[in-house]
Amino acid sequence: MELRSVEELMDLLHACRGARDTPGRCGGRVDLHDHALQTAALLRRSRPADKELQVAGLVHAVGQLLRPGDTAGHTDLAADLVRPLLGERVSRLVGLHAGGWADDVLSLRHADESGRVPGLHAGVLEDWRTVLELLAAQHSRLGAVD
Repeated sequence: MELRSVEELMDLLHACRGARDTPGRCGGRVDLHDHALQTAALLRRSRPADKELQVAGLVHAVGQLLRPGDTAGHTDLAADLVRPLLGERVSRLVGLHAGGWADDVLSLRHADESGRVPGLHAGVLEDWRTVLELLAAQHSRLGAVD
């Protein structure tokens, strides 16, 4: 599967509503849609200038939707999925959020663990469309130059 547009990514993120996290991860099962919004919101508060990190938090869980129960492979799947649309850094952050020690990866892991509060409203997905479009456009321009 390859994402070709922000609209396809938004559809995938909307499909996370009602899907649950892997049982036993970080203290319980949470709705992947809510978890994505909570993680991104936490990163927006702690690192307001780093849009790529925030978006990595938003999209990091889509691999769990596509490969439920694959605790080893879902991060690589999500990283590969978003790379063409959102670029190498977002992909690297998504792929490494389960391991590695860079400051950005640690920020993402902390937000991932903290963003698991059932019922906590962290905004709406549509609020992220502009940021996703800006990153996709930036990556598209860079790809055209290469």
